[in-house]
Amino acid sequence: MATPTTEQNMTPEEQLAPQQFANHKVKVKKSGQRSCNELNEKAKMCAGHLKRWYYSTDAIERECGDLESAWGKNAEVYRCEYCRTLYLPNAQEKTHNVAGLGRISDFGLTVPAKEEKQ
Repeated sequence: MATPTTEQNMTPEEQLAPQQFANHKVKVKKSGQRSCNELNEKAKMCAGHLKRWYYSTDAIERECGDLESAWGKNAEVYRCEYCRTLYLPNAQEKTHNVAGLGRISDFGLTVPAKEEKQ
């Protein structure tokens, strides 16, 4: 007798797996991830930059409309600039910036702005 699939029987990868669509491949961004990790048919990594994608203003996506109907109008979504894979934000990351927080200077110096030449 087969047991029904529940969250208790699912692996962590299956629990985090995002909903897939017919015209889009969807993945969850890893913590600190800024470039695409999708492999092509030759097992070569894409490595395109992930950029915030406003799908509600995209003309091609408005014709399809499956993302807006599933996620609403203004969900946070990132898209690879080359292969167009969609990435959802990582729930463990607190920042909404794909570039990350950056580093604070080791020396604590603040460099003044350059003066304009006259």
